[in-house]
Amino acid sequence: MFGILGGNKGHKIKGTVVLMSKNVLDFNEIVSTTQGGLVGAATGIFGAATGIVGGVVDGATAIFSRNIAIQLISATKTDGLGNGKVGKQTYLEKHLPSLPTLGDRQDAFSVYFEWDNDFGIPGAFYIKNFMQSEFFLVSVTLEDIPNHGTIHFVCNSWVYNAKSYKRDRIFFANKTYLPNETPTPLVKYRKEELENLRGDGKGERKEYDRIYDYDVYNDLGNPDKSNDLARPVLGGSSAYPYPRRGRTGRKPTTKDSKSESPSSSTYIPRDENFGHLKSSDFLTYGIKSIAQTVLPTFQSAFGLNAEFDRFDDVRGLFEGGIHLPTDALSKISPLPVLKEIFRTDGEQVLKFPPPHVIKVSKSAWMTDEEFGREMLAGVNPCLIECLQVFPPKSKLDPTVYGDQTSTITKEHLEINLGGLSVEQALSGNRLFILDHHDAFIAYLRKINDLPTAKSYATRTILFLKDDGTLKPLAIELSLPHPRGDEFGAVSRVVLPADQGAESTIWLIAKAYVVVNDSCYHQLMSHWLNTHAVIEPFVIATNRHLSVLHPIYKLLLPHYRDTMNINGLARQSLINAGGIIEQSFLPGPFAVEMSSAVYKGWVFTDQALPADLIKR
Repeated sequence: MFGILGGNKGHKIKGTVVLMSKNVLDFNEIVSTTQGGLVGAATGIFGAATGIVGGVVDGATAIFSRNIAIQLISATKTDGLGNGKVGKQTYLEKHLPSLPTLGDRQDAFSVYFEWDNDFGIPGAFYIKNFMQSEFFLVSVTLEDIPNHGTIHFVCNSWVYNAKSYKRDRIFFANKTYLPNETPTPLVKYRKEELENLRGDGKGERKEYDRIYDYDVYNDLGNPDKSNDLARPVLGGSSAYPYPRRGRTGRKPTTKDSKSESPSSSTYIPRDENFGHLKSSDFLTYGIKSIAQTVLPTFQSAFGLNAEFDRFDDVRGLFEGGIHLPTDALSKISPLPVLKEIFRTDGEQVLKFPPPHVIKVSKSAWMTDEEFGREMLAGVNPCLIECLQVFPPKSKLDPTVYGDQTSTITKEHLEINLGGLSVEQALSGNRLFILDHHDAFIAYLRKINDLPTAKSYATRTILFLKDDGTLKPLAIELSLPHPRGDEFGAVSRVVLPADQGAESTIWLIAKAYVVVNDSCYHQLMSHWLNTHAVIEPFVIATNRHLSVLHPIYKLLLPHYRDTMNINGLARQSLINAGGIIEQSFLPGPFAVEMSSAVYKGWVFTDQALPADLIKR
């Protein structure tokens, strides 16, 4: 099928171009048809009728054929300037609807290129889109290249109208080269592509831009809307260090020239945007819908600061769900992810499967055994450290925060160590600590001034028993000194108890630990240490490693969707007044707290075995 026509001169190479039209991939197109069903007909990007499932109809494919041009670039033969030869511009031709390897919602087209021995082996190609709408280029395959065989180009990129680019879009064959091994004819093109991706650091980014640039987190607040929504700039200072995000270049707010104006659509390089219909598309847009639609609906139904008054109300989440007013669910977006979250039986929602520990006993969660088990099996097992120094020390600046050394004593611990001394337990690596003191004490005065929040900074000492389980020995609850931070902390040590008022106080102390732990997990372990710190690596990889670089190809799958998720998070999740601030203990100080924790973040400590050795 991919034969060579003719002799050494005037040969034609036949190739296959696989692409997807915008309306098949664009989320907004799908949402606009939800009322009539996802498979309902929609007006296509070319004015022709298209089906979401069926793909592009013949009228649209004819327009594809006339409006997409490709030029091959040689990897072995150079022009007079030493750069790879560029072939003649060739247009897509016949639509290939029954290609065996064609994926779902993909369309294939044949294309013919003039070729002779003087051109050499193709290693790249230019592509021009003369249509007004973009398309998603999946791949290009050339077969039966004389003395070479098949060449495959893995593209997976959006291609906009040619006028959107200062330089033509270029794609390279699916091969890898270190910079000093790159074929000489391709060196110039590799360099130009990286320059395109870096941009010039100026202006507001447009949807079609393919520019990876750095900026600080100056887009979380909205001071123009309200002074209560002003937030400090995170990153670029010793006071608020933070990883970099992708630059959008939006105009500053009126009230704060250092803060960027919020936007309903945050720029990220187009290829970082979700392109295919998959669950993560719906999940992230579901986040926005939860922030903009669901939470206000719930607040309207239950009151702004609805709380559980009894344990039976909490158990109701697992036994009967929550009943909303009859019109509440009709206001919720029809996205599949929300239907999954708010599983309904009539107007009954938020019914969750009961945890196994509750299936055994409704009060089992209150035990010390379960408290210790969840330290390792729960949401945040990577903060527990082997206790190295007793009593535990603080890393906070004593000139600012005074003496923050723990008030837990040997006597507090040894009554539950089964005859061991603290020294023996330390030397045997049997004492562990879950330390949330420093992260919270610096912000606790601000947090406890909020009308809906009251908490402590916690330190928890645990003992490794002979059966391999962790037993809590003591919990230290600390508050800032009423006379000022420089006077240290006011602390109380709570010990295990199973009777009387002391047992209730012990249970409450464990609850404070769990609140600290869950907040720390979401803000630091999940957001900061996972999403935020990886974004600069995504940017750096695209700015400095060509798609031909083997390390680029190694890293790319691990970056998938990261910048998109982070951009959506800055809009609806970690922004001022967003989901995190509405639902987490630190409220408006939540992300600012993660900046304070980031001061102690060291890249080389994050991987194994360094992380285990440190802990």
